[in-house]
Amino acid sequence: MPTEPLYKIAFSMLTGVNITSGRRILDIVGSEEQFFSLPSDYLGAMLRLTSKIISREYRDGLLRKAEAELRFVEAHDIRLFYFQDSHYPQRLMECEDAPLMLYGLGQCDLDNKFALSIVGTRHATPYGIDFTQKLVSTLAESLPAKPMITSGLAFGIDIAAHRAALKSSSPTVAILAHGLKTIYPAAHRRDAAAIIDHGGMLLTEYTSDATVHRGNFLARNRIVAGLSDGTVVAESAVKGGAMVTASIASAYCREVMALPGRTSDNYSAGCNRLIRNNSASLVTSAEDVAYTLGWPMEQTSEAHQNPLPLILDEDEQAVVDLLTECSEATTNQIAITCGFSISKTMSLLIDMEFKGILICYPGSRYRLA
Repeated sequence: MPTEPLYKIAFSMLTGVNITSGRRILDIVGSEEQFFSLPSDYLGAMLRLTSKIISREYRDGLLRKAEAELRFVEAHDIRLFYFQDSHYPQRLMECEDAPLMLYGLGQCDLDNKFALSIVGTRHATPYGIDFTQKLVSTLAESLPAKPMITSGLAFGIDIAAHRAALKSSSPTVAILAHGLKTIYPAAHRRDAAAIIDHGGMLLTEYTSDATVHRGNFLARNRIVAGLSDGTVVAESAVKGGAMVTASIASAYCREVMALPGRTSDNYSAGCNRLIRNNSASLVTSAEDVAYTLGWPMEQTSEAHQNPLPLILDEDEQAVVDLLTECSEATTNQIAITCGFSISKTMSLLIDMEFKGILICYPGSRYRLA
């Protein structure tokens, strides 16, 4: 086995060592191999430490674990991103608590010129999903290069962001809270495979034998925040992982943006609070995001063309007129106001939603798209 990767993997497993302290240790001892080779008393004197990390038993144990991990890495063509290597993500290098090692499956440039994290609730509504899809597709069409979209592969906004990136042929990075031997949630295995196959990456700080643990999900949020120029919170309750990610991004001096929602919507309450407290910029479009991040937006060829007028029949026009006046209505309200039967109304609304005229929200509430 190659010596250098073995000692890097072992060194990255040290408990309580971050990028700053890791650099200091290596500056003193000279190399990772030296750290694991020196006698405990000599190493302790050099580092002025008496903690367990200098004990021979502890260091030998890490080497054994690293050997097993290196076998897994080599067998599955996994990329190593070590904090001392030139290809370690530069944005993440600016974060003091970034992991010493990242394990990546896929071929993605983590130093993409345009990097955006999109996070939100697992209980996403059509409002948040629609915003996420339009945000990613418009950025992909309008930026000089495809943006890298980072999220956590979770249900809701996370997976909507990944799928929107795949649809727009943009690279997307899924930050995992466990090792690369498994995918969580299992329902997103196909998405994970598509990410790898289409120029994206599955990325984690955890070794292959690390299982799903609740605390890991909060810890991985610092990678989601640190890997990008800014973080967009598409939907979130007042408490949740997305709010933690926003807080971390702010601490890293990265831009935080949030999609506002109605005061009555639980999963917009967190976004509204971020905006109210001046913790996030209010964004409602890709143009807002690009302006906040200082990204140059290019007009697409379609932008120079006048859109074709949408031809509505009499029934469709009646629904549009109603929603233009009251902004939102339920299926029953539309049926009563327009004088349609329920069956006719439901069929009409499905057709109009398919045409992109309406958006359906929870509770069978409809708004114009």
